Amino acid sequence: MAVLAIALLVPAAGAQAQNPPTVIRVGHFPNITHSQALIGQATGRFEKAMAPEARVDWKIFNAGPSAIEALFAGAIDLTYIGPSPAITGYLRSRGQALRIVAGATSGGAALVVREDSGIRRPEDFHGKRVASPQLGNTQDVALRAWLERQHLTVREKGGDVQVIPIANPDQLTLFLKKEIDGAWAPEPWASRLIREARGRIFLDERELWPGGRFVTAHLIVNTRFLREHRDLVKRWIQAHIELTEWINGNLPEAKRVLNGEIRKETGKALPQAVVDDAFSRLQVTYDPVRTSLVTYAEWAFAAGLLGRTKPDLAGIYDLSMLNEALRARGAQPVP
Repeated sequence: MAVLAIALLVPAAGAQAQNPPTVIRVGHFPNITHSQALIGQATGRFEKAMAPEARVDWKIFNAGPSAIEALFAGAIDLTYIGPSPAITGYLRSRGQALRIVAGATSGGAALVVREDSGIRRPEDFHGKRVASPQLGNTQDVALRAWLERQHLTVREKGGDVQVIPIANPDQLTLFLKKEIDGAWAPEPWASRLIREARGRIFLDERELWPGGRFVTAHLIVNTRFLREHRDLVKRWIQAHIELTEWINGNLPEAKRVLNGEIRKETGKALPQAVVDDAFSRLQVTYDPVRTSLVTYAEWAFAAGLLGRTKPDLAGIYDLSMLNEALRARGAQPVP
């Protein structure tokens, strides 16, 4: 009997060896606007949702364009990302590379200026140096669009306002050195500029949007991965919804877990005041706030970042799995 038992176990072991778990490579940024990713990574929530068919390989990025390049290169399958890089990636691939499958955050971005910069009104930005996280990222597009609406011209178009794309941690350093006058930054960096570098909010981006709601981060998926592993993507979205609801219902604990993961990824936890300030300016949500994406596309096109053809985003969303999961939970589907 023992010999028979061993013989029966051998094929099973061989079958497992032939079918290793799928590796889901997931991008995110160490920003509060990516709280589902950070908390999910810290708690292992996504790993539990994917097991045993798949395991998760997390990738860290500073800003959206680099994450899109990784998606194009086949280095990631899903990523939490801002709207502008998602738009750019969709258009560059002629609608083939990605789909937006869920929202992540609304709000959580601001134009912060140095207290001693002399900036009190829009016209005071003449001759100033203002940072964004990366050329073509969401805050970069919002900054350039806002400057244009204020009749301020960036230097590369013959004006005197210098927009400097630079990584968020370096913005803080340059703020302290007084080498930049302001920055359009996502959380927690906007709050850090205020708390640690004597910054002041000149404009909370919520003021620009109806109801103060606009997409700051959402979840996108590589279309090839979506075709081949739709069941896994659906399970990820279900876990994403659960995490979103848990965060909103357990905010003190969520902040603690998130800050612990930020410390792990960046080497330094955020002061509690920074975390509290950041969460006061954003909403964790699975709603992608679709209407705001169209506006971001119009801004990016006007800034010359999307070529000469007006963007067509008709196929960028696939919210069927999100809404199916919401209906199963008795929740209202998103429009």
